[in-house]
Amino acid sequence: MSIKEKIKNSVEVDKKNNNTKEIVLFNDDVNTFDHVIETLVSVCNHTYQQAEQCSILVHYKGKCIVKTGTYSDLKPRCSKLLQAGLSAEIV
Repeated sequence: MSIKEKIKNSVEVDKKNNNTKEIVLFNDDVNTFDHVIETLVSVCNHTYQQAEQCSILVHYKGKCIVKTGTYSDLKPRCSKLLQAGLSAEIV
């Protein structure tokens, strides 16, 4: 089993055991890359590079998981993303 597979399996086990949730950010035709990046940095505590990579994934793939954690941690973050005009949901 590769390192990548081990990490993926570990994350999946953690999600099942800890009831971990995810914020999924969706692509739209409204927001600029700069706005998305700045919002991810301030709301999700991403580094600039992480936020930039997420914005590129969202643009080309249509969506990207931008934060994982407990529902109580993610709810206010998701609300802030929505207030900033981004499309996101907790899954």
